[in-house]
Order: sequence, then structure tokens, then C-alpha cells
Amino acid sequence: MGSLASIVERGWQAVGAGEFDQLVEDYVDEMSFIMPGQTDCLEGRGAFRQALNGLGEILPPGFEITGMRHLEGDQEVISVVEWRSDKIAASQLTVLFKFTGDKIHEERWFIDTRQWQEAF
Repeated sequence: MGSLASIVERGWQAVGAGEFDQLVEDYVDEMSFIMPGQTDCLEGRGAFRQALNGLGEILPPGFEITGMRHLEGDQEVISVVEWRSDKIAASQLTVLFKFTGDKIHEERWFIDTRQWQEAF
């Protein structure tokens, strides 16, 4: 088993390549996906995979990741993501990944929700 950060990095690369079936292989079946500003969270790998089909509608127009670094702790990784979009010149968000063994059981996004909403 590689480092947890390498599993997260592989996931980001899969998202960038649109390889969502490959991405969800690193999650447990009972995983949770929580994004701020939304009233509910996605429960279960199937629901998460289905939501990825609409990724273009979830992200602001022109969304682009311009840099990334990972901080690994005990059974968790935080990705610090530099990004920009059509309406936002430069910003950051963080994503917390919690692991059970080498599989992700929770993904939680931390975003300036006002700025995120203004990016649309």
C-alpha cells in the first residue's frame, strides 16, 4: 500500500482525466461526500459516482486547478487546492479525505461559500 497522499493524488488525476469509475474504486461503499453550502451530503459510493456525471454543473464556469499540495495525517489527507475560474482570478479551497485502511470513507470540502457562489 502506498501513502494515503498518493491515493488522493491518484484520485485528483482521475478526476482531471474524467476517469470516474477509476476514482470511486478508492472509496468504501458507505462513503460520505460533504460540500459546504449544500443542505445534504451524498451517502454511498453509487450516489457519489452518479453525481460525478454532472461535475460540469457542480463546478463554476472555467474552473481550473492551478496548484495543489497534500498534508498527510493519521488516516487522513488534506488537499490544499489553488484554483481559478471565469469570474475568480485566484483562490484556494481545502478538501479533507478520511480513510479506513487505504480506502476513503469521507470527503469534505471547505470553501469560501460566498465566493464559490459568486463564481457561477
